[in-house]
Amino acid sequence: MPLSVGDTLPDADLIRIGEDGPETVSVSSLTKGKKVALFAVPGAYTPTCHSAHLPSFMRVFDRLKEKGVDDVICVAVNDPFVMRAWGEETGATRAGIHMLSDASSQFAEGMGMAFDAPPAGLIKRSQRYALYADDGVIKVLNAEESPGECDVSGGEALLDQI
Repeated sequence: MPLSVGDTLPDADLIRIGEDGPETVSVSSLTKGKKVALFAVPGAYTPTCHSAHLPSFMRVFDRLKEKGVDDVICVAVNDPFVMRAWGEETGATRAGIHMLSDASSQFAEGMGMAFDAPPAGLIKRSQRYALYADDGVIKVLNAEESPGECDVSGGEALLDQI
């Protein structure tokens, strides 16, 4: 069952590329005492993720900060090297978005948002959603009905709800 507003984010381990290579970071350490906008995508470089979802958060990044959001985080069930490359290629990293890997699908499963789409080669991926959390507690959660859509989970939609 998916988490909902009022629930605490699962304390999964995510991976990012640091100065010395891959490093693990817990969701609790990323969110403790912070207001975060977090969005999850089915996969880096996949059509809707690449052309709509990630760019929507790049467009509203400054306005999210103006509303008191401390960090904007993108999570995908890809390896951390792919997430780094995607962030660098799109400019998301330069924009300030944290590109984090949920390589084992631990966070997607903890959110109750994991899905499989074998015909597309997507196994144990995350549904598309965006959330706003304050100190690890979900205040807004917008999940898409279809992984190919980016309407309620886009940056503008989340911005309007904060």
